[in-house]
Amino acid sequence: MNRLIAILAAVILVLIVAVIFFDKGYIRFNYPDKSEYPVHGIDISHHQDVIDWDILKRSDISFAFIKSTEGGDHKDTKFKENWKRAGDIGLVRGAYHFFTFCKTGREQALNYIDSVPLENNTLPPAIDLEFSGNCKARPSKEEVLKELSVFAKLVKLKYGKDPIIYTTNESYNTFISGENLGYPVWIRDVYTKPGLIDKSPWTFWQYTHKGRLHGIDGFVDLNVYDGSSEEFEAFISPSG
Repeated sequence: MNRLIAILAAVILVLIVAVIFFDKGYIRFNYPDKSEYPVHGIDISHHQDVIDWDILKRSDISFAFIKSTEGGDHKDTKFKENWKRAGDIGLVRGAYHFFTFCKTGREQALNYIDSVPLENNTLPPAIDLEFSGNCKARPSKEEVLKELSVFAKLVKLKYGKDPIIYTTNESYNTFISGENLGYPVWIRDVYTKPGLIDKSPWTFWQYTHKGRLHGIDGFVDLNVYDGSSEEFEAFISPSG
């Protein structure tokens, strides 16, 4: 009996330590194989308050999605600085917009266009579509897709590319699955390798929200591109 108690106590202790280490970002569920996913990147916003870009440029990352806007009028306070500094250290940049259910697609697209410069060799515009942090309104799938389509058409007119849709499994299953929208998917799955419910391909994978990189104070989201370095270069080209 004493031996059983000791074993259970040891198991519980290991579990507690594992939970603490996971919470602190020292261990995670996903470790994408560099040979399978050679192109790595981050996504950042004002939440990454302090970034030492000179240190960060030594990290093995190739791209950065940078939050630009939210809803119809909010502009991320760090966007201009993050956009410039990421370019200064040679990262391929993309700007993402947090899509809210409280504003029209047109209002939100105009906010994005007012904030994000048109430049060569950048990632397509990205739309963050998720429930977390959104307004309390819960419009129908048809209403969301209608406003999303308006946003997508307007930004494509400006930037020449269809937008990327960032989504969780929950919001993908609710709004996107089976719709064949034709937009590249950036999927968040911090527990396992993504597998979309409708078997559609994904283009980017956010595999942890508690990454750690030298040069960034605190956590940062880590991502990979699903393809080779050559395919990534083709993806960001004007005709990609």
